[in-house]
Amino acid sequence: MSVGILGKKVGMTQIFDSSGLVIPVTIIKAGPCLITQVKHQQKHNYQAIQIGFGETHEKYLNQPELGHLKKIGAPPLKYLKEFKIKTSESYKEGEILTVDNFHIGEFLNISANTIGKGFSGYQKRHNFSRGPMSHGSKNHRQPGSIGPGTSPGRVFPGKRMAGHLGNKQTTIKNLEIIHINSNDNLLIVKGSVPGKPGNLLVIKAQG
Repeated sequence: MSVGILGKKVGMTQIFDSSGLVIPVTIIKAGPCLITQVKHQQKHNYQAIQIGFGETHEKYLNQPELGHLKKIGAPPLKYLKEFKIKTSESYKEGEILTVDNFHIGEFLNISANTIGKGFSGYQKRHNFSRGPMSHGSKNHRQPGSIGPGTSPGRVFPGKRMAGHLGNKQTTIKNLEIIHINSNDNLLIVKGSVPGKPGNLLVIKAQG
């Protein structure tokens, strides 16, 4: 797994390229992220780095979390995330990761929680077709039969039914970096990323 960075979705807009074509883009405030821990094969049985993002107030963290961060003199951080790596020799605790680790034209994989849509029915959640809309139908958006008859006389697990829709982690791949603003820690990528503005994103370069 390649080392990534954490960020927040700012919103979407559009820009024009040199030929006048409209490109839909997402603006992401990425980093800066602090390396809070480096894990080694000898001590932890695997190699990884832990990064922190988003300063917060001490009252929002418990004592073990505060103690963990104070060991390296880090401020209270809201989010911590681990990335497994092949070798941990090139990373040090206290090092800062910024958008300068990426370059224009690079492709990213971005993971986040999708927008939560609450309790949804069959048509919206699973793209089921509706029943006839004529007067005597009485089966416009109902599910119909949900299982076999007397044998085995139960509903099989995993049956597609109405229920909770959205708010699940997903990954959008192959998002191209259009522009990088190092002064404001902004990444501008082509296309959309999961979630609403303000959503936490895990940003990783491909490869």
